[in-house]
Amino acid sequence: MVKVPSQLVGLLLLCCLAAAAMAEPKVKYKDPNQPIGVRIRDLMKRMTLEEKIGQMTQIDRTAATPEVMKKYSIGSILSGGGSVPKVHATAEEWIEMVNGFQHGSLSTRLGIPLIYGIDAVHGNNNIYKATIFPHNIGLGATRDPDLVKKIGAATALEVRATGITYVFAPCIAVCRDPRWGRCYESYSEDPKIVQAMTEIIPGLQGDVPANSRKGVPYVGGKDKVAACAKHFVGDGGTIRGINENNTIIDWHGLLSIHMPAYYNSIIKGVATVMVSYSSWNGVKMHDNYELITGFLKNNLKFRGFVISDWQGIDKITSPPGANYTYSVQAGIHAGIDMVSDFLIRSHEGRGVILKLGNLVPCEPSVDVPLLYGWIMTPFNHSEFIDTLTDLVKKNVIPMSRIDDAVSRILRVKFSMGLFEDPLTDLSVVTHLGAQPHRDLAREAVRKSLVLLKNGENADPPLLPLPKKADKILVAGTHANNLGNQCGGWTITWQGLQGNNLTAGTTIFSAISAAIDPSTELVLHENPDTEFVKSGNFSYAVVVVGEPPYAEGYGDNLNLTIPEPGPSTITNVCTNIKCVVVLISGRPLLIQPYLPFIEALVAAWLPGSEGQGVADVLFGDYGFTGKLPHTWFKTVEQLPMNFGDDHYDPLFPLGFGLTTKPVVAE
Repeated sequence: MVKVPSQLVGLLLLCCLAAAAMAEPKVKYKDPNQPIGVRIRDLMKRMTLEEKIGQMTQIDRTAATPEVMKKYSIGSILSGGGSVPKVHATAEEWIEMVNGFQHGSLSTRLGIPLIYGIDAVHGNNNIYKATIFPHNIGLGATRDPDLVKKIGAATALEVRATGITYVFAPCIAVCRDPRWGRCYESYSEDPKIVQAMTEIIPGLQGDVPANSRKGVPYVGGKDKVAACAKHFVGDGGTIRGINENNTIIDWHGLLSIHMPAYYNSIIKGVATVMVSYSSWNGVKMHDNYELITGFLKNNLKFRGFVISDWQGIDKITSPPGANYTYSVQAGIHAGIDMVSDFLIRSHEGRGVILKLGNLVPCEPSVDVPLLYGWIMTPFNHSEFIDTLTDLVKKNVIPMSRIDDAVSRILRVKFSMGLFEDPLTDLSVVTHLGAQPHRDLAREAVRKSLVLLKNGENADPPLLPLPKKADKILVAGTHANNLGNQCGGWTITWQGLQGNNLTAGTTIFSAISAAIDPSTELVLHENPDTEFVKSGNFSYAVVVVGEPPYAEGYGDNLNLTIPEPGPSTITNVCTNIKCVVVLISGRPLLIQPYLPFIEALVAAWLPGSEGQGVADVLFGDYGFTGKLPHTWFKTVEQLPMNFGDDHYDPLFPLGFGLTTKPVVAE
């Protein structure tokens, strides 16, 4: 036998492998040098119907496992409000979870990566120790699109720091009635202000290249995320501000008030658009072919994907899920590309709720909120896949509609670079709650504050406050309560009260740090008149407002300041000079208290960086904010917006007194 040298054997083997590799045609959809359109077409011709419908499905993390991702080729996972790996989960734990799901997706036949979404509506607000920026109503008061763009960029970094690549933001609703519980998610009642604030989209996604085609989604790198303009369309115009209700307005009004910010969002390359729960002139938006397909996709040339809201297609019928097959048919026909399906249906037609890991039966008509510890989950997530598959096979839904949806979803995933970089490494975790982001949030708080009153005409202004005084009283339920100042959509869906929810600085702590060390500072949440009179206080800072809330639970027909806020204002401000700092997601009934309030500040929902409030109260910076919403006198005037014939506000849109910074001696 002839003995062949081992080196020669190795060389021959290497040559054979190289020849085999050269002979094998390169898979185009895996080649980043190919145009995105070529990659989409190449991948889609390889996909089965089941794989395509899997891409159109979004499930909550509570229903996801690597095995589920692989079996159904699921296209997306989300964390709903409060849906977390564990309480106070770290960035590392978030990354481990998301990467685990991604490994499941990558192990499928075609290796299509998932896109993971989260409601990062004022920072990465579901995540413990993330920077919590002011809610949109406060950002609208800044009138500063460049600042909002920086906030978008900072938010993108903090979202990426947890392995997440997709945010359900910004909300570009035009709130026309403050009785709506989502009014704080709106930048303004003025569509022009909302249009300007769409600069947050290039902050989140990156600036669209100069040669990019209109409507094509763009996400520029591993430090950016896919954004979502929501809620299409007219969500801020419902009757009496009732959430998910009917917006009655003619075509011209819809185009001139509620639609303009979508033009800007599409031009700026927004990746996705979320459909509104609400109706337009009686037609559910999730069932509105003319607006979703006819106008958004065909007229405006939007080429990203359209996603349903949470349980949105179920709510096409009343009660939700009453005719699920019809809901799927109607929603997909209307032009919805990806479905977040969260009504839970068992084979008996009864609902299921996941409560801290335990399944509890309920009637299907019961609409159970997602609260801290309660998660509505797509427990039977295969039903959407089975239902849509059956509709396609029966030719009720044409294959062309499925291909349109999947091509849009793949376009976003390719544009994000997910096929090249699907996993997250731990090097990014330092971005979460980073000091530069907290400094940016503090700046945003300063610029969002609106000074509504500062002394009477004959009296000297109270603000800015002197840092050196004998004794200062700080009063009110919101003075030393981080949860109250952050509002809803913070850690959980409806928000939390207290100081243990996340990291941040309360307004009281900020005041304590701002004043002269020789000044005595007294905190009393709800002092009585005798305490105030006998305290020998130089002046008082009263911080009151609304408790945290989100959609549905925040709808309010009277808009009064909750007790003990009015009592605190009366007890304090009728006896000593006071400034009232109002923490709220909208204008509230304040006129009865104005005569004995020396100074009044609308601070909205400032978020985690309470130092920004103290910065301006004590004159390190001046007041510059302007009202993003009309401030009414009585709720009987509502709805009342700038330009209405009956316009008679307490403070008009754009009102805001100014002060100059105090020059330090």
